[in-house]
Amino acid sequence: MFTKVDHEYMSLALRLAEQGLYSTSPNPRVGCVLVNNGQIVGQGAHLKAGEPHAEIMALRDAETHFPNLIQGAEAYITLEPCSHFGRTPPCADALIKSGVKRVIAAMQDPNPQVAGNGFARLDAAGIKTEHGLMESQARELNAGFISRMTKNKPFVRIKIAASLDGKTALSNRESKWITSESARKDVQHWRARSCAILTGIGTVLADDPQMSVRNLAHARQPLRVVVDSQLRISPQAKILEGGNTLVAYVKDTENKAEAITNAGGDLINIQSDHGKVCLKQLLSHLAERGINEVMVEAGEVLNGALLALNLVDEFIFYYAPILLGTDARGMFAIPVLQSISERKQLSLIDVRQFGQDIRIRAKPITQP
Repeated sequence: MFTKVDHEYMSLALRLAEQGLYSTSPNPRVGCVLVNNGQIVGQGAHLKAGEPHAEIMALRDAETHFPNLIQGAEAYITLEPCSHFGRTPPCADALIKSGVKRVIAAMQDPNPQVAGNGFARLDAAGIKTEHGLMESQARELNAGFISRMTKNKPFVRIKIAASLDGKTALSNRESKWITSESARKDVQHWRARSCAILTGIGTVLADDPQMSVRNLAHARQPLRVVVDSQLRISPQAKILEGGNTLVAYVKDTENKAEAITNAGGDLINIQSDHGKVCLKQLLSHLAERGINEVMVEAGEVLNGALLALNLVDEFIFYYAPILLGTDARGMFAIPVLQSISERKQLSLIDVRQFGQDIRIRAKPITQP
């Protein structure tokens, strides 16, 4: 049974893990707190792939400030310590060597290379292990890593800015700006935590967006991914500027491949799904590239296709207090429903206000 004090230390470990919100991919976000007899003796977080993990950072902190209190300490970690050699040595071995007596993890590592092996190694060394403390919070923090490890699919989050009557643009596609500056500023944080931004060729041709993170210090730029079945994108498209852009296509109908590559685009030929890019295969490819979280900023066609294939894990709706009318563009292009029983049901996660706009986070309810 975990105590109130256990929860306090794990809460701190989770806050530490959030320091890597924009930078740890493809690795998970992890925090660690070392405690000896009620005193915090070390703390740390994993900040970037290839750099020391949270446990090592916490041990280094303790060695600097309280070297005599590491022996017999308790370690609160947001994820099971790794037990394999990757870019860095196993953290389980470092904890064993340090002399800690107890390891409390929020959750088991979903990585098949670890998945209980870290706990087993610690148990074999006589270190008491427990997990499950604040697990839901830890899973939320690493939803993308968990999805990639267990489903070979990134966590897919669709962002939509709309009027109160559910419209995303006028019939002529004009959409700047439906929502307020405060809502758009919030979007930048969601972009920054994403490993990739996914959009469709319709959005690129209509709006010529950059799909980059703006006005956030130290945020890395996510991979930009364009679904463009017939490779209609212009070599002058802003989304190609600076590279770091993947264009998924089925057929090069206008012989643009070389020009797109020269403009900075990375091309990938994806198998056809009735003449269009197979979205399931594309997401699998992104998972193989180490992409944990994908944020979709697209129009009703791509949104509808992802929804129809049950590939969406979460929605972020920004509603502005305006009305655009019947002829304006909607959120999802899906077949006309014949019965209310065909509706897509959602479960609300969070509702907040940004200026005059309302942000609603929701997730699809899996149908039985």
